Amino acid sequence: HQKLIEEAPAPAVDEELRARIGRIATEAAAAVDYAGAGTIEGLLQDGEYFFLEMNTRVQVEHCVTEMVTGIDIVKEGIRVAAGEPLSVSQDAVVLRGHAIECRINAEDASKNFAPAPGKIGEYREPAGPGVRVDSGVGPGSEITPMYDPMVAKLIVWDADRGQATARMVRALREYEIDDLKTLLPFHIAILQTEQWANAET
Repeated sequence: HQKLIEEAPAPAVDEELRARIGRIATEAAAAVDYAGAGTIEGLLQDGEYFFLEMNTRVQVEHCVTEMVTGIDIVKEGIRVAAGEPLSVSQDAVVLRGHAIECRINAEDASKNFAPAPGKIGEYREPAGPGVRVDSGVGPGSEITPMYDPMVAKLIVWDADRGQATARMVRALREYEIDDLKTLLPFHIAILQTEQWANAET
């Protein structure tokens, strides 16, 4: 049950709750004198937020945070590891626009998301303003059954959630990955549902 789509800011979280979650995260890191890149995980259920854990690393979904803050989290982590101060203070962090990330996995959604390893034929990534692809593959790359079947992360940014969704659908349609079954059709379908538009997913 891996996450397949991430977005920031979370549509179910208002400004007051977002500030509270932020305080919980920063206070948790400060309580253990943590220095470095890390990820606080929590669960929001029926409007109530629960702290789950802290991972002492960035995670797959760090890209959406980078897109809405304009902060290169990996670069900041390297600065801290080198003994340098952060280039930005917590008070200076401002969220702008909306970002969505789709995990482009070699999986068969029609078979309960079973891994679908294989070799990539033709390969072309989408591009343009507000479009980012984090990948390490190309034509002829093999997605083996030995590891996570992720091919790439496709991330988009736009002024609001509706525009970001439209940009993501366009980017997904532009993505060409031949000879390999991926989640591209699944993502396109999900992002065009009424449930997604109403932030019910």
